[in-house]
This record gives sequence, structure tokens and C-alpha cells, in this order.
Amino acid sequence: MPGSTQAFTTVQLRDSFTIADWFPEDHPKPPDIVMTGRRPDARACGLCHYPNGRGRPENAGIDGLPEAYFVQQIEDFKHDLRKSAETRKTNTTLMANIAKAMTDDEVKAAAAYFSSLKRASWIRVVESENVPKTRLSGGMFVPSGAVEPEPLGDRIIEMPEQAELTDLRDPRSGFVAYVPAGSLKKGEALVTTGGSGRTIACGVCHGPDLNGLGPVPGIAGRSPSYQARQLFDMQAGTRKGVWTDLMKSVVAKLTPEDVIAITAYTASRPAVSK
Repeated sequence: MPGSTQAFTTVQLRDSFTIADWFPEDHPKPPDIVMTGRRPDARACGLCHYPNGRGRPENAGIDGLPEAYFVQQIEDFKHDLRKSAETRKTNTTLMANIAKAMTDDEVKAAAAYFSSLKRASWIRVVESENVPKTRLSGGMFVPSGAVEPEPLGDRIIEMPEQAELTDLRDPRSGFVAYVPAGSLKKGEALVTTGGSGRTIACGVCHGPDLNGLGPVPGIAGRSPSYQARQLFDMQAGTRKGVWTDLMKSVVAKLTPEDVIAITAYTASRPAVSK
């Protein structure tokens, strides 16, 4: 890995209970639940979310989440209150199984660790009419290698900036999200004003800079793929829990195009630690 003094085999990179940490100098010493987990079912958090908590499009960035919010989400997973409306998204079920296997002390340790991490924007949002052709790999889109692009249409396509580094789980190599032309302007109007009653201004709960307010998480600089899935799950009623009730009126009238615009805009905003 460029810039790293570490070396790992492919087997080590895929190990759910001994996390390959390319840059241990980039973060504080993580607790055991983050780096080694606990067999048989409490897989280490760092495999999917990375030791720096930034995650990838097929899961979630959890760096800098408020401790109380983090703990509540694990509780929601434990009690089957967080499910994906897309039944083929198997890693949501896997997360629920991991949560159910975690002890209270492990949840607290993970929450304290990830909330202590400094947030950083590592998703580049690009408005475009065309996008590189992609294929699915490990639950996310990666460039297929085709020379000719394809129309983006009404989609967000989020992919690694450098697929070969992401395949090696490089926690410094970020992502690019291609969004339809005009999404950022439309998203800004919806996020900042509520769009004449279509939704509620996000800053009311998530803070004026969208970087969180008290126990409410920051949404600036988060994966648009992840955020779009959550809005859809809330609309579909498969994501529940005490915090979700606050979002019911927010998502009720949103169209798929609104969701694309909102998440494109929030992903484009700078992530700042509170």
C-alpha cells in the first residue's frame, strides 16, 4: 500500500476477526471489538467500517457519530427495528446479527471510539450526464473498464476513486459520486428551505452546517448511497426506532428525484467534527 509500512496477505485483508490496519498512526488505538471482534458472531467493526470509521458505499461512515446515537442504532438493530427495504441487501441482516452478539460494554467501547474520531470529507460529488460503466464487486459499483461511458439518468453512482486501492481496503482512498446535472441546486433548496413544504429544512435537527446537533448525527459529507437508502427505508417503514419517528414527516412527500437531490447536496458539504 502506498505510504504504508504494513504488509498483509489477501486472507488477512478479508479476515473478520483480525483487521488489517494499513495506517495505525491515523487514529487512536481502537478497542478490541473494533479490531478483533469476538467469535463466533461479533465480527470486528473495522472490517466494513475501517479502523478510521469512514466506511464504504455499501455500508456506512460512522466516524464522529454522537455516542448516544451510535448506541441507539445498535439497540435498534438488536431489536429488528432497522431492516432494509431491499431484501437482497444481506449486509443489513449481517449487521443486525453482529449487533445482537455484542455485549453492552462492547457497544459502549465502540461508540466512544468512533465518536472520538475526526471527520473528513472523502466523497467527491460530480454532476454529470454520463458515468463510467460499472460492475458490482463486493456490494458496490466499480468501473468495468469499458472505454465508452453510459448515460447516468436519474441515478447516483458512487464508486472508488481508485478501485485497486479500495479492493485492498485502503482507508485513505476515497470515493466519487456521480449525480444528475442540477441535483446540487435542487438539493440545496430542499435541504435549506424544505422546498415550499415538500420536506423540512435539514438544519433544524442536523445543525445549520449539517454537521450534527447534540445527539443528532451530522449528514454533511456522508455517502449519498447510504443516505438515500436510509431515506427510502424510512419511507417504506422498514427502518423504525425512536429517532426514526422524527423523520416521518421529513420523508413522507419525497420523490426519488428529491432523495437524489438531497443526498447529492448533503454529500457535497464539508464534513467537520464537532
